[in-house]
Amino acid sequence: MSIFRKTLSCAVLAALSTCALAGCGKQDAANETAATSSEAPSAAITETISESTTAPEQTSVPETVEAQPAETEPPSSEALSVDASTPYGQHGALHVENGKLTDENGNTVQLYGMSTHGIAWFPQYINYDSLRTLRDDWNTNCIRLAMYTAEYGGYCAGGDKEQLKQLVKDGVSYATELGMYVIVDWHILSDGNPNSHKKEAKAFFREMSREFKGYNNVIYEICNEPNNGTSWKEIKSYARSVISTIRKNDKKAVIVVGTPTWSQDVDQAAADPIKGDNIMYALHFYAATHKADLRNKMIAAINKGLPVFVTEYGICDASGNGAIDKEEANRWVQTMDEYGVSYIAWNLSNKQESSSIIKSSCSKVSGFKKSDLSDEGKWLYSMLRKKAGLTK
Repeated sequence: MSIFRKTLSCAVLAALSTCALAGCGKQDAANETAATSSEAPSAAITETISESTTAPEQTSVPETVEAQPAETEPPSSEALSVDASTPYGQHGALHVENGKLTDENGNTVQLYGMSTHGIAWFPQYINYDSLRTLRDDWNTNCIRLAMYTAEYGGYCAGGDKEQLKQLVKDGVSYATELGMYVIVDWHILSDGNPNSHKKEAKAFFREMSREFKGYNNVIYEICNEPNNGTSWKEIKSYARSVISTIRKNDKKAVIVVGTPTWSQDVDQAAADPIKGDNIMYALHFYAATHKADLRNKMIAAINKGLPVFVTEYGICDASGNGAIDKEEANRWVQTMDEYGVSYIAWNLSNKQESSSIIKSSCSKVSGFKKSDLSDEGKWLYSMLRKKAGLTK
């Protein structure tokens, strides 16, 4: 199966750009509320959400994801063919082994990359040259495609589902062509409990897993940040159902499950994990808000054998805005590198907020210069290039 670059039509971009302008106004008003505690919501589109500290119900025996037969025949091995020098060419299909993300050669692998902002509002960054810039200039090996569900223009909130799905498909196509790994992110936030839209989630992931079967570079993140008191028991119930749906088409894809309290309570998942192969658990942090306490929680979960994936982080506060904390960010990176944890930065956009890597005055979608970058963008650029031994 050959992979073709797809180009969005001008009409689609125009329609989505209109959504972006309307959506940003709503988001910016919500961003007035900044998080102040270590359990603040880690979301760059911050509608004010009341946090609950109620402990989730625990079950003593891990529940098993039901094994089901594939709906269709497996694809041929030619579904993904890339240059050996690319990230996928070096590592191949990934799996989880002994609590670590592992490549096809049995070596522990770290993914580090960038998350888009909401693709309904910033579709212009879903293009080949943008991803190539991130791969070649920024030393990233993974892109996360953030598709909001309940916010303005979201998949379950009146957004154009066909256009949103096409953006996801385009992003996967570009990443595949570039030999990058790609995360398909069902970006729940204001909906709080992923069960609110479980039916839609299952239909979406059924279609995506059928579309991308054999694309061994695709990772599914099935619930971005459960919050508003959603218990681990509720998340597990949702996850088992959605994972079973994906497994009908793809028995081996890596699947990331969000955790309670805006994907911070990985300790609850460690105490009662989902039984199944190639399942990881999300932890999100924003360095100016989340410090040693959350790092220690992550370390404890890892030491219990939980496969942790930091699918979203920033170096500002948890509102996605405010002052940045480079010293705390450096501590996080040191810890994640020490424990082999993969990490994906928020966010690739020019939205006027601290967590965006592009200045709001910059309309470029690729080939960014340092002068085009925000303070967080400059820090990320330098940090990621240093990982490759690049200093300029």
